[in-house]
Amino acid sequence: MDRIRIVGGKPLNGVIPISGAKNAALPLMIASLLTDRTVTLENLPRLADVSLLVRILSNHGVDYSIDGRRQGEDPDSGQTVHMTAREIVDTTAPYELVSRMRASFWVLAPLLARCGEARVSLPGGCAIGTRPVDLLLMAMERLGASIDIDAGYVVAKAPSGGLRGGEIDFPKVTVGGTHVALMAASLAHGTTVIHNAAREPEIGDLADLLVKMGAKVQGAGSPVIEVEGVARLVGAKHRVLPDRIEAGTYAMAAAMAGGDVLLQGARAEHLQAALDILAEAGARVEATPDGLRVSRNGNGIKPVDVATAPFPGFPTDLQAQFMALMTRADGVSRITETIFENRFMHVQELARFGARIKLEGDSAIVEGVPTLKGAPVMATDLRASVSLVIAALAAEGESMIQRVYHLDRGFEALERKLSRCGADVTRISSGD
Repeated sequence: MDRIRIVGGKPLNGVIPISGAKNAALPLMIASLLTDRTVTLENLPRLADVSLLVRILSNHGVDYSIDGRRQGEDPDSGQTVHMTAREIVDTTAPYELVSRMRASFWVLAPLLARCGEARVSLPGGCAIGTRPVDLLLMAMERLGASIDIDAGYVVAKAPSGGLRGGEIDFPKVTVGGTHVALMAASLAHGTTVIHNAAREPEIGDLADLLVKMGAKVQGAGSPVIEVEGVARLVGAKHRVLPDRIEAGTYAMAAAMAGGDVLLQGARAEHLQAALDILAEAGARVEATPDGLRVSRNGNGIKPVDVATAPFPGFPTDLQAQFMALMTRADGVSRITETIFENRFMHVQELARFGARIKLEGDSAIVEGVPTLKGAPVMATDLRASVSLVIAALAAEGESMIQRVYHLDRGFEALERKLSRCGADVTRISSGD
């Protein structure tokens, strides 16, 4: 199993290209099931989750091809993938596939909308909480589907004639629920209105692709989205938006280690809440025509209280990274997690660096320390993994991060991007 060795204490200086967003790429890929024509996605990140989803979709009959790299192309530039679901050969998504990636459960919506039926395994629990699918199933029922649970599988069937438009009123904001509602409604008969819709940029990216495919969607990015169903969708070409979580992660890494980094391609409007918090903590953040520039000189890090919230609030996917930053703050900060339960498993590993963190219910009280010491640590989930990287960049001495396959799920070429900015980061493969 691969490990990453980091020798801390070196500032970051240089350019980090921001990859295509994983959280946009997955629903965009799943949307290819809605049409028998080719969907081409550009700037698709090279991630373990993307590769796994390609395999999952091929199980349903999606043919795919990946463009080769061009001479002189930046090795960190995204790939172009062509996906064609000319015929759906299987409407069952088995447990052995769905259990490996929760987002694959979303195939329920396009399979149901296009084929009138779907049998998809329940994804089960995960490391950062149960994340139930009840709101996703409620959305399908509002469009006329019948839902049964049989031996751990969701068995969904559309009424004769297909799904029909309806009112979907989510009791709480759900990104997954909004994604599946958009996909299913695009092929439903009549008009669907989604109330309390998620406003994340990735929702807007999916809506943009669906519109290119011939869907009629209005209001994406607002709490109310209206979809007028169409009889069929066509192929389209779409470029995946830049990953705001990756950008926010490297912004916090620069604030932690010090230095001056240009996050090439990052968009300030996608993570303004996090950038405002970083500025409060003492980092300098500047939007440029090329992306975002983040720097911190020798001044100390200031403590800042933060609570996660749906977009446009502070992202839960940056909570662990920000906690790592606050371990070096000059004072005490409180970090409150409002989205997922059990998302503080990185606390014990950060403590191995010498961090002082106390848990109080859904909050973590972080007392900053003058120095962190390098240590062997173990990743527990995707975002927790990269919080350990951030801590290690500023720690004295060597750190060894185990179970880095979590990082490979969501961060493309992490060690190469950091190394090019002066960090001492080395991947040690299991055979070394």
